Parts: sequence; C-alpha cells; structure tokens
Amino acid sequence: MTLYRPDPIVTLTARQLSEAIHARQVSSREVMAAYLAHISAVNPGSNAIVALQDEEMLLREAQAADDALAAGKSAGWMHGMPQAPKDLAMTRGIRTTYGSPIFRDNVPASDSVVVERVRQAGAILIGKTNTPEFGLGSHTFNPVYGATLNPYDPARSAGGSSGGAAAALALRMLPVADGSDFGGSLRNPAAFCNVYGFRPSAGRVPYGPAPELFLPQLGCEGPMARNVEDLALLLATQSGPDPRTPQALPQDPILASLTPANVENVLKADLTGKRVAWLGDWGGYLPMEDGILTLCEQALRFFPDFGVSVEAIQPPYPPEKIWQTWLVHRHFLTGNARLALYRNASTRALLKPEAIWEIEGSLDLKASDLYAASTDRSNWYQALQRTFTKFDYIAVPTAQVFPFDVTQHWPKVIAGKQMDTYHRWMEVVVAWTLSGSPVISVPVGFNAEGLPMGMQLIGKPRDDLGVLQLAAAYEKVRDWVNDRLPPAIEG
Repeated sequence: MTLYRPDPIVTLTARQLSEAIHARQVSSREVMAAYLAHISAVNPGSNAIVALQDEEMLLREAQAADDALAAGKSAGWMHGMPQAPKDLAMTRGIRTTYGSPIFRDNVPASDSVVVERVRQAGAILIGKTNTPEFGLGSHTFNPVYGATLNPYDPARSAGGSSGGAAAALALRMLPVADGSDFGGSLRNPAAFCNVYGFRPSAGRVPYGPAPELFLPQLGCEGPMARNVEDLALLLATQSGPDPRTPQALPQDPILASLTPANVENVLKADLTGKRVAWLGDWGGYLPMEDGILTLCEQALRFFPDFGVSVEAIQPPYPPEKIWQTWLVHRHFLTGNARLALYRNASTRALLKPEAIWEIEGSLDLKASDLYAASTDRSNWYQALQRTFTKFDYIAVPTAQVFPFDVTQHWPKVIAGKQMDTYHRWMEVVVAWTLSGSPVISVPVGFNAEGLPMGMQLIGKPRDDLGVLQLAAAYEKVRDWVNDRLPPAIEG
C-alpha cells in the first residue's frame, strides 16, 4: 500500500508559513496550490471543510498576494495564508448556513468581526469549516453538509461545535482556525482531535455583529491551532475592541505586540512557584469514562518540570447549582435567539429537536428566574475568585467521554449514569463558560483504542497571557500534536 505523504508546505506551523512567505522562500500561489491539493486528498475522508471556493479564483487571489508582497506591501502576518472560518461566522460572499437547511443558500453581505480581522491580516478565505446546526451540541453533523469525521478514527465524532475546524487543523488542511464556544465548542473538539483550543476571557474577542449585543455574555469566538505560538498569534489578530460590540475589552498591549518574530520569547515565562488546583471529576460528581482522569493526571506530572506544583482540591461550589444556573442561561440565550424560527411553522419543521428543546425551555422562563440564575452565577464567580487567592490555575478534563460513534447524536450514558439533556455529557465545561475566565484545552494523550483526550487549564479573569504561557511550558515537555499524527497523514 502506498502511503500518502503531505506536501511539506502544509506541515509548516502558521508561524513558519508566515515567515516563509514573507522571506519569499515560497509564494502564496504555491502555498494555495499545496493546500488545495492536500484538501482534495484528505477532506473526503473527514468532511471538515465545506463550501470550498473555486480553485482558479483562489489561485488568482494568491497571485495578487504575491504581487503585493513583491511591491513591498504586506497586509499582515497572515498575508497569503488560506483560512476557512467556522460556518457560524458570517463570511461576505461565501455561503454561511449555520448548519441549518433554513439558511442553505444564505450568502452574507458582510463579515463577522473575527473574519474581517483575518482578512485584514492578509488571509485568503477558501471556504468554511463544518458545524452542528446552529452550533447546538458538541458533535458536528447537520442536514446541509453531513457529519465531520474524527481524524484519528473516522467512525468517531470530531466533537463540536468547532469540529470541522479541529479536524481540519489535525489533518493539516489549515494552518490555524477560528471557532466559537458557548458550551465547550472550542475545547471539546480540540480534545477529540488532538489540537489546542482557547476560549478567551469574556470580551477579549469582539462577538458579532449580532442583533442583540448586550445580554449574550456566554458565547465567544477564539482561536484553534496545532501549537500555542500559533494560537497566540491568531488570538492577537482576533482580539481588541470594536465600536460595533459594546462589551469588548481594551486590547492587551502584550497580545497586541505579538509577531512571528517575538511570540516565542513572549510565551516564555518563569513559572516557578505557580500552583495548579486539580479539580478532576468534581469530587466524584461528574461521571467520566475510564482513562480520562488517568491521562490528565499523567499530564500534570510534567508540571513540576517547569516549576509548577499541582494539588487536588475539593469542589469550591455546589456543581448541581452551577448546572441549574447554566440551564436557565442556555434556554434564555439560545432559545430566544431562534424564537422567530420556531413561531414560523415552515421553519419550525426544519429545526433539530435540540433547538426546539432550548426554545420551548425559554418560553416558561420568568424575569425572576433569570435574576436568580444570574445571582447564582455571581456567587459561583466569587467562590472561584476565592480559589484563585490560593492557586494560579485550575485544571479539569476537557470532556467526560472519548470520541464516540459518529452515528450517535450524543452520549446517553456515561459510567452508568443517564444523561438527561443533549449537553449534559459536556457538563465539565459549563462552569468555566459561566466564569468568564480564559480556558485552554491542551492535548494529554490517547487511550488504548487510540482516541485523543484533552485537559482544560483555567486562568484568572483576563489573564489570557498567563494561560498561554502555562500551556506553552507544558507543550515544551509534551508535544502530543507532533508525536501522534492522524493515520491519513502518517506517511
């Protein structure tokens, strides 16, 4: 059997690719041709990239990028690099379906903020990455494009809702990728596909434009990558205020200063004396598949190598109360966002059951329910800050199950415990969504079946750089991304 060997261009990190293009060691046209050939070879086995644009048009755009560089004009560090935004992000001139047949033919006239910013940094949009319908559920399948398959086992889920982005990264079909995260959608697929996913601090990356800008505080957009340096570079491009998004944070001056030339040094930090609190399964509250806690604990054994101590702790807040708070917020935000589609009989018939469940859950909510849930969320936040007076970071698994059967909509049972909602099996992520803290999912290895897993590292509010520095230190001692390639590109 002849093994497939990817073009060396697609195996470069995003930082290396940027440097090679700007040094004129490789042209943008050569980069585009290599990526398109690679996508043609491996995407049929994963279905990660959708809405792929016309090849000749993309090559012309790449040639224009080369011509600009020859004239001394670089748009930014992503100049001439291919990108495929998640299919929940609006893309001017490129079909944006949200994974829903209702929007099968939707072509936006403008970009989302994160898309606009990568275009301004020089990226060329080649298509989109697949997502579940409206991003609901951590399993990427929809009636428009079908399911995205796991890079390490095509019979398994790639996670979601940024499953297309994670699979495309793992298979080297994109140098970096964007994603979004409400219920673990940057984190879960990163764990399932052996890459890095970063949920930034609340407000770090402007979200939108959207019809409602003030109440939605739990969904965010952020970067995914195969290494922490590339993750940090894309975060720097995505972050910073925008007048169309009223709750965005001011730009962090250190993040704003990141370039391919300095990112390695910025991420180096003396972590001696830093402390990580290991929360594990929340004192036995969360059911976990066998092997997940073991992989995370094995990863944590490397932390003393770079000066960081690890200590197991008891839950700092009642986890069932966090879950009930989550349900109210999720119904309120997700349900009301799709209420008009539910009230229209023709579009309601096209909604997936999970969307209908969220909408109907929002119909009975009272203002007092929302206020009480917000109060509980505030109490959880304060409890977390008390934990951060003793520890610098918190660590928990990224998921409660390994990648599951791709034909299964969602896991119904974990370790003998029934899951009562379509997202209960991802309960391990919701506390950190509610906290607004920065969170990264880092790879921690594989089980006996060869299936990947990840671990969440949570930092103090707005300490995005500190979380990246911790992850970079871990990556130096345990680089799972390059140690274990997906079978399709092992050759």
